[in-house]
Amino acid sequence: MSFQDFKNSEEPQSNIDWLSRLELLTVRLQTLPPNLNVERAYLLLEMGHAELELEHPEAAWENAESAFVLFLKVEDWEGAAQACDILYNTHLENALIALANGIWLGVTFPIDPEITAVLLEHLVDETTSNADGAAVAAATTCYIIDLRASKEKHQALSFFADQLLGRVAMRHSQIDNQTAFQEWVQRLELDEPSKFLPRLAQILEVVSQNNWWFDRDELRARLP
Repeated sequence: MSFQDFKNSEEPQSNIDWLSRLELLTVRLQTLPPNLNVERAYLLLEMGHAELELEHPEAAWENAESAFVLFLKVEDWEGAAQACDILYNTHLENALIALANGIWLGVTFPIDPEITAVLLEHLVDETTSNADGAAVAAATTCYIIDLRASKEKHQALSFFADQLLGRVAMRHSQIDNQTAFQEWVQRLELDEPSKFLPRLAQILEVVSQNNWWFDRDELRARLP
């Protein structure tokens, strides 16, 4: 089960006329005062989503990239991470670079853990079965949800994260029982954030091809 399948099972989606919605969003964007950067960014984000649903990846990229730039300008890290998710889902040339940038923001800043989980699941899907990278991404998902999920959502999100880690364990080392799973977690040091988070950082360096769309040192300096 993917995160989107999980979300759909929790919140049934109504049918949406994406073309009509895109036309409405376009009109709203054209009439928006130029100084409203946050509102403009979220309109562009919604337009990117609509373009994805309409299978227009280039247009989706253009809108999401513009939204990303505005989100960075106003320091809306959650919006920027959401824009990266749309950019990744276009599957265009720099999609993986967008994913790495989004994950860095989603792990570094205390944004909605559901968004971070979506991005980390993409990394799991992009990682080969026998590589440790998927295990690191899944362990980080569990950690972020435990750290940030609200009481109302913690149980459901933890279930998803545990299922993700279990799926990775099965494909990585054919783990099919609890004892073997616990030994696998300890062997890969997936129960020690001080060990697996630096490994995630190394993975993101590779995935991003060292193409970062913001100054990470500057953003780190702003953290408490």
